[in-house]
Amino acid sequence: MKIDPQTTPPGDISKLMIRTILPRPIAWISTVSSDGVRNIAPFSFFMGITSEPPSVCFAPARKSDKAKKDTLANIEETGEFVVNVVTEELAEAMNETATDYPPEVDEFERAGLTPLASERVSPPRIGESPVHMECKLVQIVPVGKAGVVVVIGEIVLFHIDEKVLRDGKVDSNLLRAVGRMGGMEYTKTQDRFILKRKKFGRDVH
Repeated sequence: MKIDPQTTPPGDISKLMIRTILPRPIAWISTVSSDGVRNIAPFSFFMGITSEPPSVCFAPARKSDKAKKDTLANIEETGEFVVNVVTEELAEAMNETATDYPPEVDEFERAGLTPLASERVSPPRIGESPVHMECKLVQIVPVGKAGVVVVIGEIVLFHIDEKVLRDGKVDSNLLRAVGRMGGMEYTKTQDRFILKRKKFGRDVH
């Protein structure tokens, strides 16, 4: 089977991508508007870029009416956002914030989540999440023809709850993060295996 993006409807290509690019980590992003309205939304076209300086990127699509998502509008206004990690216990709350609520709706209140003050950016962190990354906007890059952009941010401060640490490191068994699959499916991160890499005949750990 071959699929040519030039002759296939964009909606079908989108469904193909989300069913083959997986599992995808979820950036549960909290922002605040210039008027002080708090917002939370999840994005799974998300990844880390580099550790020097620590940077991430995500791609917010448009709303169904082609308007900008509140997350993007807020970041354009303030230049700041927080990436919060979604755990198994927070999956339902995350799903609640995936709804396209009007800009005046506070998703913290809607999902019953606790806003925690950040230290270096204005948007609050999600108190129930064990990992937060306070970010400053680096660049917004337009991509494609549908108004999609890639938002690049520098992580200026990490917050890690000690309950997910073992020997001073984040333990995935304690973190219990979830990932995005296709359609309405998500995945847990407990079923894993180890492959040792070799370099010039040596094991790389």
